[in-house]
Amino acid sequence: MRILVDADACPVVSIVEKTAKKYEIPVVLLCDTNHVLYSDYSEVITVGAGTDAVDFKLVSLCQKGDIVVTQDYGVAAMILGKGAYGIHQSGKWYTNENIDQMLMERHLAKKARNAKKKHHLKGPSKRTEEDGKRFEESLKKLIAKLIPQN
Repeated sequence: MRILVDADACPVVSIVEKTAKKYEIPVVLLCDTNHVLYSDYSEVITVGAGTDAVDFKLVSLCQKGDIVVTQDYGVAAMILGKGAYGIHQSGKWYTNENIDQMLMERHLAKKARNAKKKHHLKGPSKRTEEDGKRFEESLKKLIAKLIPQN
C-alpha cells in the first residue's frame, strides 16, 4: 500500500505525510512543472504541464490497495476501477456507491457554468483548521480499515 497524492495545489500534503509516517506508509506526490515540491519523506514525481498530465500519471501508477488523495472526481472514478481507495481533501471517501452521483453533480455544475445566462456559482469556502482535522481523522480511519490489526 502507498498513498498517492494529486499534489498540485493540494492543501493536505503535510497532513498526509505526517499520518503516513506514523503508519510507515510510502507517499508519492505528483505535480506538474508549474509547481515545485520538495519532501524529506515522500517521493516527488513531476510531470509535464499538459492538460490532465498529472491525473493520467497518477492513474497509471496507482495499484490495487493504494490510497489516492485527489479532488478530481474523474481521477477518483478511474482509481476505484483499479481497486484503489480514494479520499477527497475534505475527508470524504470516494466509493463505488457514491462516485456516480458525484460525477453527475460535477457535470450539472459545469453545465450551469457554461450556460449563457448570468448564473454565478459560488466557489468553495476558505479552508479552516477544522477542515484539516476532519481530513486527518478520515484518512486515519481509512488506513485503519486497510491495515490488518494485530
